[in-house]
Amino acid sequence: MNKLLLLVSVFFIFKSNAQEIAIDKESNNLTLDGNIEFAENNLVEAESLYRKSISKDSLNLKAVYNMGNSFYKNELKDEAINQYRSSIKKTTDKDLLHKSFHNLGNVFMQNEDYQNAVDSFKKALLNKPSDDETRYNYVLAKELLKNQQKNNKKDDKDKKNDKDKKDDKDKKNDKDKKEDKDKKNDKDKKDNKDKKDDKNKKDDKKEEEKKDNKSEKKNDNKENNNPKPNKISPEQLKNLLKAMDNEEKKVQNKVNKNKVKGSPIKNKKDW
Repeated sequence: MNKLLLLVSVFFIFKSNAQEIAIDKESNNLTLDGNIEFAENNLVEAESLYRKSISKDSLNLKAVYNMGNSFYKNELKDEAINQYRSSIKKTTDKDLLHKSFHNLGNVFMQNEDYQNAVDSFKKALLNKPSDDETRYNYVLAKELLKNQQKNNKKDDKDKKNDKDKKDDKDKKNDKDKKEDKDKKNDKDKKDNKDKKDDKNKKDDKKEEEKKDNKSEKKNDNKENNNPKPNKISPEQLKNLLKAMDNEEKKVQNKVNKNKVKGSPIKNKKDW
C-alpha cells in the first residue's frame, strides 16, 4: 500500500520518462487536473478527468496508469486490476511496467490471491530488479502462498474426512433402514402367515364341524330307518304283545280243557 502511494506521488510531481510519445495537449491537461483531484482525495472526480484524458488520447499512458491508481485507492479492486492490465498491455517502458505489475500485485495481495500476487511481483522485479520493496513483497507473497496451500491441503483433508464420515454415516443409515425394512417385511410375512394359519385352522375346524354334523345327521337317519339290534320298535313291541296275548289265550284254553277232563270221579265206597 505504501509503495503504491509513493509511486503515485512521484509520478504526479515529476515528469515521467515513460511518456516518450508526444500526447495531445488537452489530454495532458486533463491528466494534470485529474492528478490534482487525486491528491485532494476527490477520487470520483479524478477518475472522470482521467477518462476524458484517455478519450482525447488513448496513448496517454500516464492517464491509463493513474486511473488504475484512483480505482485502487477507492477500493474498486476489479476495476483497478483491469486498468493496470491495460497499462501493462499498452506500454513497453520498464519503469511503467514495474509500477503497474507492483501495484497489480498489491491488489492481488488484498484479495488474498497470493499466486497471482507472486507472479505480478516477479514480473515487476524482472523490469526493476533493484527495487527492495518489490522484492520484499515478492518474498512475503511466496510465504503467504505457501501457508495458504498448506491450509488448503488441511482443509481438503478435513473436507475429505468430513465427507468420509458423512458417507459412513449415510451407509450406516442406509444399512439401518434396510435392516428395519427387512425386519418389518419379516414381521409382515410372519403376521400374514399367522393370519393365514389362523384362517386355515378356522376353515379346518369349520370343515370338521361340517363333517361331524353331516355324520351325526347320517347316523340319526340310519337309526331312524334301521333300528339297532337289541332294540324293539313300537310296531314290533305291539306285535310281540299281541302274540304273547294269543299264546296266553291258547295256554289258558288248554288248561281249561284239561280241568274238565281231569275232574275226579267220585265212586261209591264199598263198605
